[in-house]
Amino acid sequence: MIEVEWARMTAPELREIAMKENALAVLPIGSLEQHGPHLPVITDTASALAASVRAAQLVAEETPVAVLPGLWLGLSEHHLPFGGTISIDYKTLNNILGCIVRSLKAIGFDRLLIVNGHGGNVEPLAVAVRELSVEYGLPIVSCLPWSLAPEEMEKIFEVDQGCQHACEGETSVMLAITPQTVRSDQFELACADQTHPLNPPLSGTRFFSFAELAPVTGTFGDPRTATAEKGERFLHLQAAELVKLIQHDLLWTIPDPVWRPRRGLQPTNGNISEKLRRP
Repeated sequence: MIEVEWARMTAPELREIAMKENALAVLPIGSLEQHGPHLPVITDTASALAASVRAAQLVAEETPVAVLPGLWLGLSEHHLPFGGTISIDYKTLNNILGCIVRSLKAIGFDRLLIVNGHGGNVEPLAVAVRELSVEYGLPIVSCLPWSLAPEEMEKIFEVDQGCQHACEGETSVMLAITPQTVRSDQFELACADQTHPLNPPLSGTRFFSFAELAPVTGTFGDPRTATAEKGERFLHLQAAELVKLIQHDLLWTIPDPVWRPRRGLQPTNGNISEKLRRP
């Protein structure tokens, strides 16, 4: 099997990948935050890394690809009341990503796929991607694998439909990739005192911490029906969906240089984007 993990390769090996056309870097990103009494705080990062590696292995024969180590810092301030959580803010996230993008461009990579395993990163990543892709002229795509194939996901899990928090889905994935870190003896505790007192309207957005949303255990969902087999099936589904993104040509055109001087005087007929090519 072709090696795809950045951290396991040497600099010459990575340079060889970067020298090839359309070289792709994959950045898994998650968080370091509470996941109830039964899952480790690295859950979001671990799941994003696992899905990224599996997807990269599926395309490595025809796509020059390297998966960066999982970025364990995310926006997780809503979990701070439960302890065990380290959070950054948007400015810091954007600066970190900017440094990564600048480094990738300097060493020769042509594009970046960000695989996100944490819900609190979705909005910040959307803004960061739109800013950094234009600033560096590099195609950058961000995605949340948990949301890529909701109908297929519903066929895998019995209780929790959709990803919640420390739920059947996340617990199944962790049982598949690192079962020794799952405290199955705490499943009942995670469910016994689970209360969700707030039901905010969908038409408005504001900040709620998990001390308000899930004040007793910090858990949304039921881990008791989780299995490693379900986790394997779901990771296989995530990897397949990520492959579709990697192979979708439209996602990897050069970003329109909207901030270029006099861009407002140039054509806007849709021909400004061009396929990836070396200068």
